[in-house]
Amino acid sequence: MTFAREQLRKCFPSIRFTAEQETKPLVFRNPAFFSNQLAVFFTDADEQEVISQLKEMEKSAGRCPSDKLDEKICLDIDLLVFDRRVLKPDDLKRAYVEKGLEELK
Repeated sequence: MTFAREQLRKCFPSIRFTAEQETKPLVFRNPAFFSNQLAVFFTDADEQEVISQLKEMEKSAGRCPSDKLDEKICLDIDLLVFDRRVLKPDDLKRAYVEKGLEELK
């Protein structure tokens, strides 16, 4: 998680993070918990540029395309909202996301 925060701070200096939250996997059979954290930042970059930067961070952390099939996720950075437009509405309903959004207010 430290690597992700450092990389995100480099690209988005205005970023603010919530506390980390441990959650059970939703679809994996592996019972290992996930560490989750929300953040908010402002940027002049467009949506595709931000998504590309996030994917590059995941790749730098060692993530491979086959990782989900292998139930191995070393780093997963999701862009839930961009420019006030919800990109992942189902994710916004998750308890840890709702809690994190409250923390960011």
